[in-house]
Amino acid sequence: MSDDCPRNPVGWFEIYVDDMPRAKAFHQTVFGTQLTRLEGPGQPPGMEMWAFPMLQDAMGATGALVRMPGLEAGGHNVIIYFTGADCAVQAAKAEQAGGRIHRQKTSIGQYGHIALVVDTEGNMIGLHSMS
Repeated sequence: MSDDCPRNPVGWFEIYVDDMPRAKAFHQTVFGTQLTRLEGPGQPPGMEMWAFPMLQDAMGATGALVRMPGLEAGGHNVIIYFTGADCAVQAAKAEQAGGRIHRQKTSIGQYGHIALVVDTEGNMIGLHSMS
């Protein structure tokens, strides 16, 4: 988190799914909203993302349903993204603190950059920054 801009630490979540049409129908029905397809550079082959509504200046975090080979639904397959000034710096700190980097800082186009780290308990968490 950046010290110069007070904010809540969680900025994004991902819910991993196996059957995207079924998952979209469920979440759109339960929450009475429409999901929007997200596409961008750096997406692995076979990855599909559908985002919940996003309002930049509104309170709370938003996120997406994600279908990606190798990350099955169920269990504890939800990733929370923490927002900071530079996700590469946070990823390095995670590694120094005993965790490991799963995915180095990667551009997600107009949405900034992400990195994925695994904490000391085996939980994968996401890191996000605009720069």
